[in-house]
Amino acid sequence: MEKTDKIYVAGHRGLVGSAIVRSLKRNGYDNIIGRTHKELDLKEQAAVRAFFEEEKPDIVVLAAAKVGGINANNTAPADFAYENMQIQCNVIKCCHDYKVKKLLFLGSTCIYPKMAPQPIPEDALLTGPLEPTNEAYAIAKISGLEMCRFFKKQYGDNFISCMPTNLYGPYDNYELQGSHVLPAMIRKFHEAKKNGDATVELWGTGSPLREFLYVDDMADACVFLLENYDGEQHVNIGTGKELTIKELAELVKKTVGFEGDIVWNSAMPDGTPRKLTDVTKLHSLGFHHKVDLEEGVKLAYDWFRENVEQARGM
Repeated sequence: MEKTDKIYVAGHRGLVGSAIVRSLKRNGYDNIIGRTHKELDLKEQAAVRAFFEEEKPDIVVLAAAKVGGINANNTAPADFAYENMQIQCNVIKCCHDYKVKKLLFLGSTCIYPKMAPQPIPEDALLTGPLEPTNEAYAIAKISGLEMCRFFKKQYGDNFISCMPTNLYGPYDNYELQGSHVLPAMIRKFHEAKKNGDATVELWGTGSPLREFLYVDDMADACVFLLENYDGEQHVNIGTGKELTIKELAELVKKTVGFEGDIVWNSAMPDGTPRKLTDVTKLHSLGFHHKVDLEEGVKLAYDWFRENVEQARGM
């Protein structure tokens, strides 16, 4: 990768894409292009082809996706499967047709089986049934990373994939019906503190174990892989550390300064009981995360407070 390469970051204004843009700029890559959804609908094949024909990017980072938490995935599985596959098919095929030097496809650790061995190694993919609450999104993402592998195998395209764990940080989605667990907690505790509420209700039992990675660490890992990795197998991006959702709730509660009680609604689903990535491969390549969870939650909450009016979903 050359510093002068034209780099297209698909999804450049979202949680993941904006962090990758920040990391690229920190590392001296300034020739970065992006398009908003209004400017370019990646589900529209003709529009995507016209964009590639005009811009001819050297490097592509595919961070655009239809994303959401358990509730969103449960209520709109067809939309999650169809729209993500449309985006992936259009962008990946154009990367091949327009001879992009390198493509980085971003997936999600939900691609792994519900009862995968813990911590989850990369080769656990397609070894068992998926978690039903995010099956549609997972199948779409599996299709994308396998498509990248097939293009590499058949045509020699330099397409690589990475699987980030649960992410959080600036420009996250705080819309309660569609957000992930950590930003939802930040918003709920913030509003409860502001309103003087005595309790905050959270979904599930609080027992599942989860791993969380500050989004700028993820972005630095992506730039590292663009610069240093050309392998066929996807790479997990995570911390290798986990905690229960209940422990996470207590950390967010403390960070926000909410002094009331947490009420757990056990009638709502927990999702996968445990999901910890094996980051041996990433570490062996030479990359380690830098921001621990306590520091990261504080950074995320500080950003939320300073940008509450502009935060997505507010």
